[in-house]
Amino acid sequence: MASKCSDLLDNMLLSPGIPPGWGESGNPPAGFGLQAVEFTQYQLSAFSLMRLRSSTGDPVNYSMTGETYSNVTMGFGQSLLVPYSEAIDYSTASRLLGINGSYGFSLTLTPTVTVTISQTQLNPLAFSVSVSGTGFPLANAKVDYSLITVEGRDEGSYPTYEVSYDSVSTDNAGLASVTFPGFDGSDKSYALLACAHLSGLVGMGYFEHVVYSESYIIPFISSFANKTAILAHSWDVTGEGNPEAAVHYNATFVVLSEDFQLREMPITNETGSAVGLLNSGHDPEHAYDTLTIGTANPGILIVTYSKNAHDSGIIVMPWGLSSLAFPITFGGDPKNADWIATDIRQVMVNGITYQAKLALWSMEGYQVIA
Repeated sequence: MASKCSDLLDNMLLSPGIPPGWGESGNPPAGFGLQAVEFTQYQLSAFSLMRLRSSTGDPVNYSMTGETYSNVTMGFGQSLLVPYSEAIDYSTASRLLGINGSYGFSLTLTPTVTVTISQTQLNPLAFSVSVSGTGFPLANAKVDYSLITVEGRDEGSYPTYEVSYDSVSTDNAGLASVTFPGFDGSDKSYALLACAHLSGLVGMGYFEHVVYSESYIIPFISSFANKTAILAHSWDVTGEGNPEAAVHYNATFVVLSEDFQLREMPITNETGSAVGLLNSGHDPEHAYDTLTIGTANPGILIVTYSKNAHDSGIIVMPWGLSSLAFPITFGGDPKNADWIATDIRQVMVNGITYQAKLALWSMEGYQVIA
């Protein structure tokens, strides 16, 4: 069992699958593998991982498209929703790996570096950033951060946003303080993105403060091949809030550069701009918008929204699993297994450090051999 587990984990991580690049194509693979096409060793594709159907989050139904979506959610405004029609399920992966009916498995990918952001005061706005590895703090790690502040506009106008950048280093306990003099965070929406790195270990953290959450925007993956995402009104997804509370949005797409800075990339909706109005399915013309991402690289979709000059908010979605260091669990449930073998590998996913753990169990039973 231990040998089979080790071999199977390497088969998953050291092969890009068939065809190579199936993660970006939107088509189902003919052979299962998660390695990034352009790399060797334990470098994984952020898009292939994004297409794995989560075994932990509750599926989400969206009435406007009639689709069911695999759900990876890290809290309000941080979600990855992939349509079942483009997600790879457990039975398909088992069949492609040649273990269907013989073995069950559960693959978990967890960021090696944990970046935790806590707000310490509102005026002036200040944060504490904690950076830790697997059971230990990362001392003297550099933390590059970006503060995105939202400026709501009068009803009928689109929100605007500003981005400021800077960096700090952690102390011996893996802690760093970030302060924004002159900025009162009590009545504005904002988000802080932090990337921590030290000696090849890289992690991401995110914190958001939202003034208005009665009606908001939820992004969905639409098509991997076309690089499109849907922006939906929250009423049509959750059934909560005010179905006629229109919200205006302003979208941007950023990628993490080699120097750990966020760089804006082109993104447009069906009208050729990155702004729009959503007013739920009660107003079919403005039920949802489709955004096209103008790059093949993993990144972060950032959407600011506002109802009026005061009521605003911000949400994010990773384009590629690692962009916001999302974890994922894929596979079956081992709770009824009598005997489980596990193995672990350290991997990189588009520059972010992950730990890949495979649990494997037999579905044919066991017997004692004298």
